[in-house]
Amino acid sequence: MPEKSMYEKSLDLFPPIALRATQLGVVKGEGAYVWDENGKKYLDFASGVAVVNCGHNHPYIVEKAKEQMDQLIHGGHNVVYYPSYIKLAEKILGHVGSDYKIYFSNSGAEANEAAIKLAKQVTHRPGIITFKHSFHGRTLATTTLTASNAKYRRNYEGLLPSVYYADYPYATHSGLTEEQEVTRCLNSLEEIFHDLIEPEQVACMIMEPIQGEGGYIVPPKSFLQAIRKICDEHGILLVFDEVQTGFGRTGKIFAYENFDVKPDIMSLAKAIANGFPLSALVAKRDLMDQWPAGTHGGTFGGNPVACAAGVAVFELLEGGLVDNAVEVGAYFKGKLLEFAKQHDEVLEVRGLGLMIGIEFVDRNGKPDGDLVTAIRANALEKGLILLNCGVDHNVIRFIPPLIVTKEQIDDAFAIFSESFEASLAEAAQKN
Repeated sequence: MPEKSMYEKSLDLFPPIALRATQLGVVKGEGAYVWDENGKKYLDFASGVAVVNCGHNHPYIVEKAKEQMDQLIHGGHNVVYYPSYIKLAEKILGHVGSDYKIYFSNSGAEANEAAIKLAKQVTHRPGIITFKHSFHGRTLATTTLTASNAKYRRNYEGLLPSVYYADYPYATHSGLTEEQEVTRCLNSLEEIFHDLIEPEQVACMIMEPIQGEGGYIVPPKSFLQAIRKICDEHGILLVFDEVQTGFGRTGKIFAYENFDVKPDIMSLAKAIANGFPLSALVAKRDLMDQWPAGTHGGTFGGNPVACAAGVAVFELLEGGLVDNAVEVGAYFKGKLLEFAKQHDEVLEVRGLGLMIGIEFVDRNGKPDGDLVTAIRANALEKGLILLNCGVDHNVIRFIPPLIVTKEQIDDAFAIFSESFEASLAEAAQKN
């Protein structure tokens, strides 16, 4: 009897709770590629869900992590201080600004939990406003903040109280002009203030500057600037969830830089350490200084090895990877826009840097998640890993590592195009 695959073994070992994008058992990663247990090579345009922005096993990051392992693997940031912990904080705050401080934890959900705890602690207000189609994590509190899929909430109600949901602009779906759509969404916020909770009772608004799980939706700059103004008027803290958009993904170190809007609080994770578990909460100094000792904490936050990797990540981003994301991202988006002109099935191509989504609809203009599923399956067969997103799962999100080359973009685009045509042919045969 042949040996079971990793996937087959996993069925006896793990619960079905983790929704897997593939059945691949991967044994090696290098740059933009991974290899499965049978030796097949795949071009990875998922990047561990926007985590390995510097590519798999980047030699400089591996070197720095190994050096740190020889010195100290764990000290406990509630017990001692260590160089990589200090150095990464200096790197990030050197970019964000000296009027901010940082706190390290392990995951994006942890960082978002810390964000709302900080906001409640310093404002003494109960309310939180989040946005429809958002994704902020899967803990009980961050599940409450998430509004992109009812499945995430099923059987977990009731959740965190005093959370309210405003509209996030997406003119392509509403059929309005960009200006009209911004007005509509701002009106939904005013309705919350009028009908449900007064603004003086709201601690914070938490939002993704570009929605990830919700469909790679890029809001108009005017919307984020209006939100900043409303928060300032009412003493509401503005929280940006940059878990997926951070560390060069959008062609800037942080996505907020694309919109000329700076948050009071920002959550970071995913690409911060290129695969080592690490996250961070960054917030204005005057807020952080009001956070009483012992009111938040964690054992493994700011792990020395993860922080050493994080320092290496930041050095690589500053050394040219962000520039590459801009150049190669524009090249890739241009190819996708040309593709869209030729195919009525494409509703929209959108994104910044190397955070690009392409949305598909059927002949009636309805979301076509089945087509996206088929494209992804055909692409995987041809050696390209893709993920979907969007509340109707009808958006393919392209998340290559920032080291990706134009030649690799060409390879991926060719596979994607072939997979699209194959998927249309399969659908025609079924009908």
